[in-house]
Amino acid sequence: MQTADADTLGFIPERLNRLPAFLTKGYIASGKFKNFQLLVGRGDDVALFDSGGIAREDGTPVADDQLFRIASMTKPVTSIAFMQLVEQGKVALDDPVHRFLPEFKDIGVYAGGGGAVPFTTRPTDSPMRMVDLLRHTSGLTYAFQNRSNIDLAYRERKLENWHGNYDLDGFIAELGRLPLEFSPGTSWNYSVSTDVLGAVIQRVSGQSLDAYFAEHIFAPLGMHDTFFTVPEDKTGRLGDCWTWNPKEPVMYDRAEKSLWSKPPKLLSGGGGLVSTAADYHRFCRMLLGKGALGDARIVSRKTIALMTQNHLPEGKQLTEMSQAMFSEAQNAGTGFGLGFAVTDNVARSMIPGSKGEFYWGGLYSTAFFVDPLEDLTMVFMTQLQPSNVYPIRRELKTLIYSALA
Repeated sequence: MQTADADTLGFIPERLNRLPAFLTKGYIASGKFKNFQLLVGRGDDVALFDSGGIAREDGTPVADDQLFRIASMTKPVTSIAFMQLVEQGKVALDDPVHRFLPEFKDIGVYAGGGGAVPFTTRPTDSPMRMVDLLRHTSGLTYAFQNRSNIDLAYRERKLENWHGNYDLDGFIAELGRLPLEFSPGTSWNYSVSTDVLGAVIQRVSGQSLDAYFAEHIFAPLGMHDTFFTVPEDKTGRLGDCWTWNPKEPVMYDRAEKSLWSKPPKLLSGGGGLVSTAADYHRFCRMLLGKGALGDARIVSRKTIALMTQNHLPEGKQLTEMSQAMFSEAQNAGTGFGLGFAVTDNVARSMIPGSKGEFYWGGLYSTAFFVDPLEDLTMVFMTQLQPSNVYPIRRELKTLIYSALA
């Protein structure tokens, strides 16, 4: 990875150099993380690229081209893919979801029941629309939330098992039989909404989700190391993945027998991709470049402008609308756009940043942000679940912004 002179890019070098030392001492030496890889960019240039720790339990060091499971950092990719179809006039943000997924035609809102008692429902106040999938106001949920009878039903049916009984069509059919947690547009809940969006992309485009991504996003952007299934000739670059434990992290997914080394039955637009820091930086550069990278135009600049505004009803923030027990977002001062959290009020966030900065992260503690005002991007990779154990994202942002000249 070629880095440019940090001083020339508008950073204070000694302050920028605090980042690797902070990660090494605070997270690797302490045993909190097994590894990290950090990329800080300004415009098209890389100001900082550094790695630490081990990629695998056998002591293999982290390589520059290390493959990481990026989980929910898949969601912005799926959102961009959907907006390409919007630009072609094939679908619209205010289209009801049941226009393309008729399985959702008669879906209702939870009114009672669950477990051994059949669900009862009431009609939705308004139909679920495509915009609800993009901004997580659909009424859908995640199985791991452990909060309601509905997410219990998701767990019982093993809806989010990528190697289980459901492909995307089967997944949609089963979801359509279950109630929503709330009427679409009335609350915010982190959910399988983006997986549903992936099913819409398949039906509207006529391509499988992996084929669509490869042709319309990854190939044009030169993202040759991003995929749902790690090719056999690249499995040596995939590291292990760990789960947090009070004593020390325990193995979750071993690279040699990784779930990501075999094709999933369910292609998850909400969390299924593997990528590299360099590849995801190219994706971030496209976002920073208002939809273009080099000669590749992925979406228009007006589409990026639309996606990175707060789309929560009445301009509300997540603290006002979120019902989720789990969230990848710092809720204070934060709105939600079409696939990204968006900083609306820097003071309320209590983290250095810029109004209009947008970002997201993944279950395995990965993260990215794009700040158009400062021409700034960050990609952070590691492999520890869940992502809310340590305040690493707040810490990284604080250190990066404090290094700006």
